Amino acid sequence: MSHELTVLKDVSLSLEEGDTLAIIGPSGSGKTTLLGLCAGLDDASAGSVELDGQAIESMDQDARAALRNRLVGFVFQSFQLIPTLTAIENVLVPLELRGESGRESEKEAERLLTEVGLGDRLDHYPLQLSGGEQQRVALARAFIHRPKILFADEPTGNLDSETSAPIVEMLFRLNREAGTALVLVTHDPALAAKARRVVTMSGGKIVLEEERETANGRE
Repeated sequence: MSHELTVLKDVSLSLEEGDTLAIIGPSGSGKTTLLGLCAGLDDASAGSVELDGQAIESMDQDARAALRNRLVGFVFQSFQLIPTLTAIENVLVPLELRGESGRESEKEAERLLTEVGLGDRLDHYPLQLSGGEQQRVALARAFIHRPKILFADEPTGNLDSETSAPIVEMLFRLNREAGTALVLVTHDPALAAKARRVVTMSGGKIVLEEERETANGRE
């Protein structure tokens, strides 16, 4: 006998350009599911999700993929790098999917990898990189097409505190410089505290939403 499982209920969120939002809560509270719905990776049984004013639930998979490629960057906890591609080739994937390639694209990929401290590792494969270095490749890939919004699922979850500190700094610095809205799912209270807004979830619902006037260096 099957039972209907409700993962999220009565969740409503909005995010402005350049804003930062952290989603926290215990395991099983619906954080990652919410992130997947917002990015158009999963389907909701009810409600609406709008990206840049477009309702993604009315789109087919190809249209959603095209919208994500134009508007969305995604940093996965497990990095999701393609093992047969070098660091620079992994960063170029979003542009390749757009049909954009050439020397200018390669220069931008080189610039981003240099900015995250991997200018001397362009031709290394994921297995030749440490976990922190793979995460930096993933960050560069997420920003290569200048997304309007970046979703990051436990971006430091697989890293130790020493390795995660520069990743966090780079994440918010790139966010500030690009004006990209940032949505983080995290168990790390120190990381969440850097966001201007913090949403706490429990049992598939938002139970608390906080806004900070001074966060991530803002006055």
